[in-house]
Order: sequence, then structure tokens, then C-alpha cells
Amino acid sequence: MKVNKRGIVAFGAIAAISTLTLAGCASGGGASDSGDAEFSGEITVWVDADRAGVLEDAADAFTEDTGVKVTLVQKEFGEIRDQFVQQVPTGEGPDVAVGAHDWLGVLATNGVVAPVELGDTAADFEKVAIDAWNYEGQTYGVPYAIENIALLRNTDLVPEAPTDFADMIAKGEAAGTEYPFLVGLDPEAADPYHLYPFQTSFGAPVFGTASNGSYDAGDLQIGNEGGTAFAEWLGEQGAAGVLNTNITGDLAKENFNSGKSPFFLTGPWNAPAAVEAGLNIAVDQIPAAGDQDAQPFAGVQGFFLSAESENRLAANEFLVNYIGSEDVQTALYEVGGRAPALTSAFEAAVAADPITAGFGEVGANAVPMPSIPEMGAVWEFWGVTEAAIINGGDPAALWSKMAADIQAAIG
Repeated sequence: MKVNKRGIVAFGAIAAISTLTLAGCASGGGASDSGDAEFSGEITVWVDADRAGVLEDAADAFTEDTGVKVTLVQKEFGEIRDQFVQQVPTGEGPDVAVGAHDWLGVLATNGVVAPVELGDTAADFEKVAIDAWNYEGQTYGVPYAIENIALLRNTDLVPEAPTDFADMIAKGEAAGTEYPFLVGLDPEAADPYHLYPFQTSFGAPVFGTASNGSYDAGDLQIGNEGGTAFAEWLGEQGAAGVLNTNITGDLAKENFNSGKSPFFLTGPWNAPAAVEAGLNIAVDQIPAAGDQDAQPFAGVQGFFLSAESENRLAANEFLVNYIGSEDVQTALYEVGGRAPALTSAFEAAVAADPITAGFGEVGANAVPMPSIPEMGAVWEFWGVTEAAIINGGDPAALWSKMAADIQAAIG
């Protein structure tokens, strides 16, 4: 793989600490000379099987250019966060690991990650990707992929995109299919992730934001007037049968691919199956149910840096100028199918694939899923409340109790 280096970034603080011997990191390379940015030693990278092949090529290029050996260790993606938290303090962790941005609150509060020095290259990435890896004003990862949900439309059933939620339901009913609209829900916990765009259209985000752009746990917004209006809307859609907690994600996918609905609210992971089923599909903006934009969550995957790395200068260089290169970002997109985080790779992917372009357009209006630790209290009460409302519970009372429970858990 050819890696287009963009020059060595200004390392600032990490250059100063690179000459220190930090206790117990598994990679244990020698300290580099920050004055002329000479690299030495080795680094260890945790990566999942899907991305290992791309990282092998990037690691070979990095070793050839710098002399620094890169050891890749394959891990199950779902196990990386907890193992990282457990092993880094003992000196057994890697220098770099792959992960999701919503792990960041746990990683940062446990003190196991260090900020990545992106320098001017931060402007080369999609804004939502950099925002997602921001925690208390600092950037803790190099993003590589962005994913978000959007509205899949069977264009043979409905030729034009809906203008809002009511128009979508009208178009769906006019199509004469079994379901006017599909979204997968859980019988006990609904699906706050998929329903969030409708919630934001009522002006009810989960949290407000601080001046540094991070989510502010002290500013819980979910229980505001817009949240109550959203809860009332949920009850109405449940009573009308538009939202049905007995239709799981798998059932929604199966019914859409069978032509039983013209609309399916889902992510890029379900688009290939629709194409394989012979459907002609378009990817549309999510129609607003309230009077504001429907903004889905953005999930951003990336690579982050251990706070206990003994070779932080080399690790930062590998992150920024190799994983952050256009060639590597494009290769990661090709194996993962998620829109690249680097703008140049993103624009090339969008130009080549209308499905990626559609999800990318919706993603431009997305908001990062909160990564702060307090989000755990939200998930605990959020979905079960939505399910209870959809299934006939009192919307205002249930939503108010949910907000109070979340506030008490956070407090």
C-alpha cells in the first residue's frame, strides 16, 4: 500500500514526554529525539479482524519509513474497550487501539487514553468525526469511519422523497403495501437510537453542549417541553400502529426487502441486502415529525492512543500520518462499507457510490452520540420508557418520570 504522508505534525506536549520512561507499556520502544523527529523502537496496535489486513500494509509502510516495528494484535472488537481499561494501568496494554467514539467517556475517566496531536490535519477530517472524538475540549482519536441511519426508499413503490413524517406515511399508505413505514424496535426497550431523529425534530436533545463543544452532563435537555411533545407523538404513532414494538430489526429488514413497505429507517449495514433482493433504493433524509430538523446520531470509529505508551511520539505519527492518510482511510472504507472520516476519501467515496452519498448527506446533519459517562444513566431508562409509551402508557407521565430518574442517577 502506498501511504501519502503529509509531513510530521507539530507534536508539542507529547514531544516533551516522549523522552521520559513511562512504566510498563507492552511495546517498550526507546525514546525518540523530538528535536529532529527521529523515531525508534516499536509500537503495539490492537485491531479487529476486519481491519487487520489494511493495518498490516500501513504498518509495513511505517516500518519502512521510520524503522519503528509495529506489532498488530487481533482482538474481538466488542472486547477491546474493557480489556484496554484493565490492561493499560498494568503495563500490558497496547500503544494504539481501534474503537468507537462512544467509549471515550469510560476511557478518559479511567485515565487510560492520551490526547492525539492532530495539528493542522484536524481540518482535513469531516467535522462530525472530529467533534465525536472531542472530550472536554481535547481530541482523543484519529477517526476513520462515520455511520448514521437514514431513510431507505423503494423507488419503484414511491418515486419521490417525502417532505416530512406525515407526508411519508401518506405516501406509504398510497403505495398500498402492508406497512407504510418500517423501523425495527425491541418489545421491551424500543430503540432510542433509531427514534432519536424524530425526538430531535421536537427540539429535545439528550444533553446541551458546553462552550468547548463537549456534551454538558449538567444540562439535561431530554425532559424539556419538546421531549414531552415527542412522547405524545410516540403514543399517537403506537396507537395508530405505525410504530410497533413487535416488529424487530430483523422483521423490518425482511418485510422491506420483500416489498411490504416503501420505507425503512436503518443504517448502511442493511443497504446491501436490499440491493441483493433486487430493490431499487434511494437514501433519503429522515423526515421530521416536529418543526425542527431530524438529526440522527453519528457513530464514529477511530484509533486512540494509550496514556501509558512508552513510544508516544512514534504512535502519534502512525496514527496521524498513516492511519489518517487518504490511502488507508479509503482502504478501511472498502473493507468496512462505512463513510470515511477523512474529507478527501469521503468525497471520493461519495462520488463513486450513490448509497454512500445518501448516507453521507444525512450524516452531514448528524450529531455525535454522547460519549460522556452519564450517558449510561440515559440508556438505562430511555428505551423502556419509549416502549411503554408506544404500547399505550401515559406519555407525559412516563416521560416526566424518565427524565427525573435520569437526573437522579446522574446527580
